Amino acid sequence: MAMRHTIDELHARLVQRGWPDMRPAFGYTLVAAQQRQPLTAGALAHLLGFTKQAASKLIDSMEEVGYVRRVSTGGDARMKLVMLTPRGERLLADVEAIYVEIEAEWAEVIGRKRVEAMRHDLEGVLRSAHGGDLPAVRPTW
Repeated sequence: MAMRHTIDELHARLVQRGWPDMRPAFGYTLVAAQQRQPLTAGALAHLLGFTKQAASKLIDSMEEVGYVRRVSTGGDARMKLVMLTPRGERLLADVEAIYVEIEAEWAEVIGRKRVEAMRHDLEGVLRSAHGGDLPAVRPTW
């Protein structure tokens, strides 16, 4: 319930900050596009548990609102990388700022040390479940 509340609050605040076209599925794509490894429609489909066709449609929607763009890799004209645009980068900066605000609100209720301990403990659980590494950010649908 806390995760759902946080995501709902994030999206409400994004609308208030001028991002009315942001959808939850966009967030996973934006985070994946900012990672170090190249992101293709096929890789996104695997990450999200979508078909490649559905992932391509999601990327199309995100291109239409200017969050990402497809870039040819040179060797294979069919393979295109999904890259963040400056607008997508600004959106992610707002997302991070909102998460900081929400976490500060939690700290007002339970204290900064408890929030930090909770983050540390949850990271430990995730690393333990994934061989010491943090897993990719992905939806749970």
